[in-house]
Amino acid sequence: MTAIDPADLDLGLDTFGDITRDAAGERVSDAQTIRNVVEQAVLADEVGLAFFGVGEHHRPEFAVSSPEIVLAAAAARTKDIHLGTAVTVLSSDDPVRVYERFATLDAVSNGRAEVILGRGSFIESFPLFGYDLRDYETLFEEKLDLFSQLLTESPVTWQGSLRAPLEAADVFPKTAHGLTAWVGVGGTPESVVRAARYGYGLMLAIIGGPAARFRPFVDLYHRSLDSFGRDRLPVGIHSPGHIAETDQQAWEEAYEGFESMNNTIGRERGWPAYSRGRFQHDVGPEGALYVGSPETVARKIADTVGSLGSTRFDMKFSTGTLSHDKLMTSIELYGTRVQPLVREMLAERG
Repeated sequence: MTAIDPADLDLGLDTFGDITRDAAGERVSDAQTIRNVVEQAVLADEVGLAFFGVGEHHRPEFAVSSPEIVLAAAAARTKDIHLGTAVTVLSSDDPVRVYERFATLDAVSNGRAEVILGRGSFIESFPLFGYDLRDYETLFEEKLDLFSQLLTESPVTWQGSLRAPLEAADVFPKTAHGLTAWVGVGGTPESVVRAARYGYGLMLAIIGGPAARFRPFVDLYHRSLDSFGRDRLPVGIHSPGHIAETDQQAWEEAYEGFESMNNTIGRERGWPAYSRGRFQHDVGPEGALYVGSPETVARKIADTVGSLGSTRFDMKFSTGTLSHDKLMTSIELYGTRVQPLVREMLAERG
């Protein structure tokens, strides 16, 4: 276990804008789901959370395909919370446009913008925007290299194999203090080393198995930063969860949404049907779901950040059909009860 100073730990939230159902069981519209996401961000700010992330997807289960626009709406109604993506699929986007959009969001939010860059675990954006999946690795490597140079906010001269070159190209607007940028990693050593090489924070997406098994990736990240002559950079964690007053209530509320989402994606990827048995394992100590009462979730978060030495934990609080009112309750409990409990637990452990 690694001692974590409670003052150094940030707790945040992530959502993909999952299409939910209302109290009558009816499917909520895409438009209402997006408006609900903005309300969720406002509440997250009110209860003192550090970050609110919105993922980018291009498929029917998720309403948000342009997260920066949703985040800009949230920026206008929030004061302190940092706003970013979870993730931006850089491989099927243009790094110049990504920089420009986030620099604009940074201005609108008065310096609260963050970007988490990823290759994309869903591939719909590649054919949608005219990219060849055979270039999957090269696209991300080259675009990450270009984006890294754009972050300097100086004129960039760059050349790759899959995009037109740039010659002393300057991009606008400029930010007041630079952009905070991370790379989302699902657990491959090459991705960890890449994040260190380009000088990005490491955001580990832990959606299966015990968090402790990712410790070798954290150690590899730190060794890689040292080998590249870089200062220590933050390690964050993204994992799914849901909070209610009791464990049993949280499990009952969350199961249908997890079952729906896992079976929908599983049919495409050849996964076995989701079951209660698997769910109960996943919410236990050896699983990656942070579902339960405030005390249960706080204990699991404290264990996770201690085992990995991370200073940021983002709970992916929306999954499948879980309704907006239950999501709002989960956010409130996360900020008002889980957050102080985690800090108390970490302080007690020294």
